[in-house]
Amino acid sequence: MIDFPLHTTDTAPDASRPVLEGVQNKYGFAPNLFKVFAEAPATIQAYAQLSDAFQKTSLSATEQQVVLLTASLLNECNYCMAAHSTVAKGAGVPDDILTALRDAEPLPDAKLDALRKFTAVIVQKRGWASEEDIDAFVSAGYGKGAILEVITGVALKTISNYTNHIAETPVDDAFAGQTWIAPSKR
Repeated sequence: MIDFPLHTTDTAPDASRPVLEGVQNKYGFAPNLFKVFAEAPATIQAYAQLSDAFQKTSLSATEQQVVLLTASLLNECNYCMAAHSTVAKGAGVPDDILTALRDAEPLPDAKLDALRKFTAVIVQKRGWASEEDIDAFVSAGYGKGAILEVITGVALKTISNYTNHIAETPVDDAFAGQTWIAPSKR
C-alpha cells in the first residue's frame, strides 16, 4: 500500500499550508486526516469548505453528528467514528444517542432516528431514495432542504471515509478515547 505522509505546515505543499494552519488554529492541533489531505491542495480546500458549509445547515449540531456518524459507520471508517464521537460528546450529543449510533441501533428519539434511517438510505442506495423513504423523512418533520443537507453531509464523509481507508490514517490521541473498530474488522 502507498504511504501517505502526515504533513506539517513545513512539509505540506504551499497551497495546502493556509488550510492546515487554519485547522490548527481552530482546533489547537491539526488532525491527522487534514495532514493526509494536505498532500492534495484541492482536496484539503474542498473538505474544509464543505465542512464549513455543512456546519451552516438547518440541522442542529446533534443532527449533523447523526448524519456524519451514520455515514461513517456504514462506510466502516474507524478514524471518523472516533473523531466524530469525540466531537459529538463535545457538542452535547446525549450518551444514549451516541451509543446507539456507534452500535448501529435505533435512536431513542423518533425524529433523530428518521434522520439516521434516511442517511442510511442515501449511503446504501447511493442516493436512490424511494418515494417512501423521502415521505418517511419528511413526515418526521424534515423539509426538502434537509434532504439536500443530508446529501451534503454524506458527500463530506465520503471524502474523509474513503481517504482514511486508502491512507490508513492513524487515530489522533485527541480521539483515542472514542476508538471504534468496524464490526467486519473485529
